[in-house]
Amino acid sequence: MIADLTALLPLTEGILWAGFLVFLRVGAMLAFVPAFGEQSVPVRIRLGLGLAFTLIVLPGVAADLPAPGSLIATVGMAGAELATGLFMGLILRMFVLTLQIAGTIAAQSTSLSQIFGGSAGIDPMPAIGNILVIAGLALAVLLGLHVRLAAFMIDSYTLVPAGQMIGPAVVSALGLAEVARAFALAFSLSAPFVVASLIYNVTLGVINRAMPQLMVAFVGAPAITAGGLALLLISAPVLLSLWVKALDAFLAAPFAGLP
Repeated sequence: MIADLTALLPLTEGILWAGFLVFLRVGAMLAFVPAFGEQSVPVRIRLGLGLAFTLIVLPGVAADLPAPGSLIATVGMAGAELATGLFMGLILRMFVLTLQIAGTIAAQSTSLSQIFGGSAGIDPMPAIGNILVIAGLALAVLLGLHVRLAAFMIDSYTLVPAGQMIGPAVVSALGLAEVARAFALAFSLSAPFVVASLIYNVTLGVINRAMPQLMVAFVGAPAITAGGLALLLISAPVLLSLWVKALDAFLAAPFAGLP
């Protein structure tokens, strides 16, 4: 029996090494990904999710994992996997920041950032941004975010092989493209509120010129507040559907724009 167990020892060591290497990238990625990497998710649950995603990703990439080497080489491979996972997680985190930026722009445009602003928590934001983030994450999870996320993790090994440090060219190209996409999408989602704010301010200016004695600010404040809430009620389903489509399009072909 001891001889049989001794023969299985190299196989067990290989499986543990492969699982450890994959867990480093997956665990680092889960620290920032939408829904699963939120600060409200307990650390123990995130640890369990990391182990679960590791079991899913490992069979798809086990054949391409490098064998353990010297201590310095092992530490270098571990650091490379952590850096790659953190960068990939930050890329996906940009979609959450898109909703936060859109909500902040919408709240500032409709004068709701002070009335319904958030001051508690590590990442305070106006209530419109909080609503969009929670609704968007819930919708993404319901539409199978976990499946697309597992596929994204496996695809990341095609861009950055296991054990290799992610290249500066990949970081600059992918990072710049996703930052530009995040701000462009955020401004597109908040466009209805910006247009409504422009119409509101032009209207108040015309009324003020026609009736200087009228305190237009007191008359217009309730109107812009009610109008902003009504516009949020009408446009939120459309905005969230556009955001989910952009997230799905990225996860379907995450590295299509890279040379």
